[in-house]
Amino acid sequence: RGAPGLERGRAGAASRGPGSSCPLPTGAEEPGMEAEAQELPLGCGGGGGSPAAGRSPEGEERPQPPPASVSNGGDEDGGRELVELKVIWNKNKYDVKFCLDSTGAELKQKIHSLTGLPPAMQKVMFKGLLPEEKTLREIKVTNGAKIMVVGSTINDVLAVNTPKEAAQQEVKAEENKKEPLCRQKQHRKVLDKGKPDDVMPSVKGVQERLPTVPLSGMYNKSGGKVRLTFKLEQDQLWIGTKERTEKLPMGSIKNVVSEPIEGHEDYHMMAFQLGPTEASYYWVYWVPTQYVDAIKDTVLGKWQYF
Repeated sequence: RGAPGLERGRAGAASRGPGSSCPLPTGAEEPGMEAEAQELPLGCGGGGGSPAAGRSPEGEERPQPPPASVSNGGDEDGGRELVELKVIWNKNKYDVKFCLDSTGAELKQKIHSLTGLPPAMQKVMFKGLLPEEKTLREIKVTNGAKIMVVGSTINDVLAVNTPKEAAQQEVKAEENKKEPLCRQKQHRKVLDKGKPDDVMPSVKGVQERLPTVPLSGMYNKSGGKVRLTFKLEQDQLWIGTKERTEKLPMGSIKNVVSEPIEGHEDYHMMAFQLGPTEASYYWVYWVPTQYVDAIKDTVLGKWQYF
């Protein structure tokens, strides 16, 4: 098909005579060209025009639109399991969603972004001091868990550090002038009773986090049994005896002093200063040595520089 049109086209060209270069009028077509164009199969190459709108050339793949990007909503979990936490620092509360498989060190970085408190100056508490190398899943953090943070910013440290250090040095110098506490008469009457049978075991030369249970089996100044319970969620120290339990805000405790007991250096005698002078000391005897530093850090809110 199309041959007759071609023949007619040739005949038309011949009728113009040999060597004729007269162009056809604008918009005019040689006879048979329309028919020839209609007979050409779709998809032919030959420099022709584009196919009709809305149609694809036969044999040619229609271009595929680019795949739509998938958003995870900006969450940091990337599909991992999250746990909801309540972070408490300096009387401020932060509701945080955090990956259950992230480590304590990564949680410190998150706390830094919330509070401006550098990780090296944070003391993070969850059932004791939070281990940096373990994940939240490993230490059994659950939804709604309270995370206590102790520490001060650089500006706070610069504002109060110098006079506080000077006062502590004066106290230490004064203590060095005195005889050891365990030799003083007021303490000998308690220590001479000997080590309590139900006192908690000690580990010399080791520092441990506070246990999840109260420290018990110790004596107070009157020789009665006493236990210490650290309520981190309420920022309180509970001093319990057979008669009553005193609930003390940790911020109200001015100082904590301790000294190894001669002959039993794996235990300490310890005092909590509840008022402005030494007369307000509350003494506790036979504190296991591995918990001494943790008690001081928890009550006084101290930290270490790394």
